[in-house]
Amino acid sequence: MKTHPRAVTALALAAALLAGCGGGGIGGTGSPASGTMRVSVTDAPACGYDAVNISVQKVRVHTSTAAADTDSGWSEVALSTPARIDLLTLTNGALRELGQTELPAGRYTQVRLVLAENSAGTPLANSVVPTGGTEVPLTTPSGSQSGIKVNMDLEVPEGKVADLVLDFDACKSVVKRGNSGQYNLKPVVTAVPVVSDAGLRVVGYVNPAVATPSSTHVSVQVNGVPVKSTVPDPTGKFTLYPVPAGTYDLVVAASGRVTAVMTGVPVSAAAPTNVNSATLAIAPPAATLRTVTGSVTPATANLAARQVLTGGTPVQSAWAGVDASSGAFSFTLPIEPPVKAAYVANPVSLAFTADTPVGGKYTLVAESAGVTKTQAIDVSGAVAPVSFSFP
Repeated sequence: MKTHPRAVTALALAAALLAGCGGGGIGGTGSPASGTMRVSVTDAPACGYDAVNISVQKVRVHTSTAAADTDSGWSEVALSTPARIDLLTLTNGALRELGQTELPAGRYTQVRLVLAENSAGTPLANSVVPTGGTEVPLTTPSGSQSGIKVNMDLEVPEGKVADLVLDFDACKSVVKRGNSGQYNLKPVVTAVPVVSDAGLRVVGYVNPAVATPSSTHVSVQVNGVPVKSTVPDPTGKFTLYPVPAGTYDLVVAASGRVTAVMTGVPVSAAAPTNVNSATLAIAPPAATLRTVTGSVTPATANLAARQVLTGGTPVQSAWAGVDASSGAFSFTLPIEPPVKAAYVANPVSLAFTADTPVGGKYTLVAESAGVTKTQAIDVSGAVAPVSFSFP
């Protein structure tokens, strides 16, 4: 997939899954000191998979981010039947409401999600379907034991409903294990409190000629870190939702095309941000590509390729999966410079221009356990394999 503080690394598909699922509320009694938490899930685009299935068995919530799974103070929801969800049906702004529950009003900062374990029966509780392949189990070592930890910041007001959308990134969360045919889950999720359903979204169009979900991805970023990404529909339309209020860089990365960036895109809760119309679709120019390979130790590290636009704006141009067995990675990067334009409300034309000084220049960014390492490269010529090693 050629895909700040708001980002949460973990799988938190449901902080509440009660409606119609059995079980009681999380500490709720119906008293005036209670509020309601309502949770929905969405997904960023996945690369190389036709389905990514997970099954939620139990959800635990706590008011402390430091609480261990054996500490007191947890409220728990155990589902009589695990909820099996194909995450890849939730792209391009689609949401699935998972449920809601009454609980004491206050600030909630941690969710632990417990997944059902795979068994010999079918369907598999947790699985992936590689593109053009058959369904195989998805290994979730932590999801069915203490639970997958997620830090969040959600205030549940007294007598009101607090909405939380959990944005799962399947591409970054499913890791292939060499040539074994096996896959691991390395959860990556963003938790977004939603204060209004009117705005918090960016809507626009790419040229239908490049509107291929398997190879074209659109994201909004802050300082080179994607906050929300999606794929266009066959007409080229894309919807990024939910996006926290703020100002972003819109990045279009399409296979065989240069990176296109629209800077200064505002997002508010009041109304959608429409960056262009179908007649002014974004059409990145064709590119010559260079493949960059390497390896990273440990194999659990994350890899991205960034460019710094003239003026100092960093953008993530591509993301690379790391093989869970060998630590190998590979990028395919445009040699030609990215094109950029500034956001204009209600534009009558789009004027993307090549940022020539940064053509071919990238920085590979590796991150492991909170430590970041970088390596500058220039794909104007051949690039030797790049290696990163963390203690």
